[in-house]
Amino acid sequence: MKTRGTTKVYGVIGCPVEHSLSPMMHNLYSERTQVDMTYVPFRVEEGCVGDAVRGAYALNIGGLNVTVPHKQAVMEYLAEIDEDARAIGAVNTLVRTESGYRGYNTDAEGLWRAMQGAGMQIREQVCILIGAGGAAKAAAYVLAREGARKVYVLNRSVEKAQQLAEEINRHMQQELLTALPLHAWDQIGETGCLAVQTTSVGMFPNMDAAPIEDAAFYQKLSHAFDVVYTPMETQFMKRARAAGAVVCNGLDMLLYQGIVAYELWNPEVVISPSLIAEARELLKRCLGGKAG
Repeated sequence: MKTRGTTKVYGVIGCPVEHSLSPMMHNLYSERTQVDMTYVPFRVEEGCVGDAVRGAYALNIGGLNVTVPHKQAVMEYLAEIDEDARAIGAVNTLVRTESGYRGYNTDAEGLWRAMQGAGMQIREQVCILIGAGGAAKAAAYVLAREGARKVYVLNRSVEKAQQLAEEINRHMQQELLTALPLHAWDQIGETGCLAVQTTSVGMFPNMDAAPIEDAAFYQKLSHAFDVVYTPMETQFMKRARAAGAVVCNGLDMLLYQGIVAYELWNPEVVISPSLIAEARELLKRCLGGKAG
């Protein structure tokens, strides 16, 4: 679509930001849905987030995505913060309001939609969460919100796992999450578990690694979701599949978190299944060799 005097501007702030696939995806959505908007990347150095948010609002920018390293720092400069984003402690989408920007976290909803699409049910499931970083916190929140029966948090630093478990348990007002060191996975007695892998282990170019190597661990799983999408099938997924689990990578989480942001900016627009399929294929082509 051509840029006109009426065209609304949206974008993504981060550092670095040059690698972002978001401009390509959002400009595809605006073209296909005939929304008069354009989406551009803004490189914002650490320490300049407040200036960036104030400047964007002054320039009448309709909304922003926020990527590393600004997802926590940006919260200080927002007029409002959505409940999910506050619980997760990170914001990745800003929506313009009359008083400033309202912050959302679409990673959680993106994960939830991707898991639904893969046929992965959370309610009453025993879940295993691998990792305790930012992606793990979004995943932990989704598992708790959607009614998991129990969640084991496995992480190399058990202190970080404990901190995550305590934060989510406090928010949910129940003792749902239990922290364990990564090597203590064999203390989990249940089988038929849903596992969500949120670390970067196995990501391109280090594709031969898995967060847990022992084949006995994977015998505990009925479903396995890996937030990594480069490669499309990680060693974690290969091991889980070999043990009989249903597996899914993080490509659709990436896809849906962007779609949720687009919907927040354009609540009257519905992105069709055919457009979702087109965007998914475009992502795969752009990832190219990294996805193999």
